[in-house]
This record gives sequence, C-alpha cells and structure tokens, in this order.
Amino acid sequence: MKQFQKLTWVLIFTLSTPFAVQAEDFDYSQAINLAGKQRMLTQKMSKEALLISLGVDKAANAANLKTSHDLFDKTLKGLKNGDDSLGLQATDNAVIKKSLDEVSYLWKKFGKAANDIAASASTSDEQLNVIATYNLNLLKFSNKAVKLFEASSATGDLSPEIATAVNLAGRQRMLTQKMSKEFLMIAKDIDAEDNRKNLIETMETFDTTLSGLINGSDELGLSPAPTKEIKTQLEKVRSMWIIFKLKLQAPPNDSSIAQVSKTNLPLLKEMNEAVVMYTALGQ
Repeated sequence: MKQFQKLTWVLIFTLSTPFAVQAEDFDYSQAINLAGKQRMLTQKMSKEALLISLGVDKAANAANLKTSHDLFDKTLKGLKNGDDSLGLQATDNAVIKKSLDEVSYLWKKFGKAANDIAASASTSDEQLNVIATYNLNLLKFSNKAVKLFEASSATGDLSPEIATAVNLAGRQRMLTQKMSKEFLMIAKDIDAEDNRKNLIETMETFDTTLSGLINGSDELGLSPAPTKEIKTQLEKVRSMWIIFKLKLQAPPNDSSIAQVSKTNLPLLKEMNEAVVMYTALGQ
C-alpha cells in the first residue's frame, strides 16, 4: 500500500512539474553534493586569482587555480552527461540541462580568464575584471542548478531532510571561499565598501547555518546533526571557524592576508568532510 501511495505521488509530481523526470535510482545525493561543490569552486578560483594578483604564493596558487578550473569544467560536463569517475549519472531532466547550459555560457569567459591566469601566474586588469564581474553570476546560476537537483530529488528515494542538509552543508564549503574572496577584494580595493557589507553578511550566514546543522533549524529546514560522527565533525568545523572569523575581522594587510590564505583551506577541508558524511546518508 505504501509503495502504491509513493508511486501515485511520484506520478502526480511528475505530471505537474517540469523537473520531475529523473528515475528513482538516480543518485541525487551525489548530484546535489557535486553541483554544490561547483558553487564553492567559483569562489575558490576567484580567491586564487586574487592571491596571485596580490603576489601571495603565486606558483602554488596558479597550480591550485589550474586544478580548480579543470575540476569545475569536468564536473560541469559530468552533471549533464554523466561521469563514472565522479559518480555522476547523466541527467535527462530538460530543466536541469537548460540550467547547466546557462552555467556553461558564463563559464566560457570566466573559465578562459581563470585558465590564462593560472598559465601565466599573473593577472592583467582585464582578467581580474572578468573574475570580479562574472564570479557572482556564475555562483548564482550554479546555485540554481543545485536547487533544481534538490527539488527533483523528491521523485527519488532521497529524503527531503537529507537533501536539504547536503545542499546547505555544501553551501558552507562555498562560504569559506566567498568570505576569503571578499576579504581579498577589500585588500585589492575592488568595490571595497560593498565587499565589507558582503563579508559581514556571508559570515552571519555561515554562523547561522553551522548552528542549524548542529542543533537544527526550523527556518532552514534542518534537523539536528543526524549522527554522532557528523556532530563531532561539525563541532570541529566550529572550533576552526572561531579562529578563522578573527582573521577575517582584522584589517587587510600583508600579515592578515597571509593568515587568511593559510587558514581558509583547512576549514574548507573539514567542512567538505561533513558534506561527504551527509552525502553518504543519502546513498
């Protein structure tokens, strides 16, 4: 009876919404995870370009930027066409495909600038302008794709609670890089006043979401951390976040830039580990 009710609901959902066309065995958890990771990469690439521009570990950041660029490109293709090495299945969802095409359109110009910066380990004013101008739109449309995968997961076996947690935990990865980028844009005096405001808002969002992931949040649609292991990992993230937050609150100078550059990746790594744990619950 329960199976019949579920099938009936899925059929109704499929007929009434343009994005509910995926098979029930589609790995939505991994798709949400990696589509969400794309959001992070838009900000990580921007951060790496800014660090190169500021003369911080130019060779290392050029190598990191090349890796980030190639991963974004590979994942973008995998989300649409499938990629066994990434654990991604091809999507037959026309609305998601269109959304990914929108990302691809923006990626052409942003990706070229990122790749050229990585190749030369230097930035021109034009390249930096492309990064500064395009990164938020690329983030916006990457986020749209995540939400479509999350919405479409209602036709599969992934619970709404886990889908939301994978999305929002994944968004935390992006926020670690967005905060770093905003701090560096202030240091470069690129729309400094706007980026000061953005940085405060991004920090508040990270704080609120981390608390919601640990303790639950009706507003965010989050239940408390579902396992002891996930809660322990999130508490580890929180202890690192307290330290990183202080770095972001310091005036931008050579010392604070170096500290932000040094501490953002360990925070990203530990937040990503939490996302992996949530993703596994949905597989």
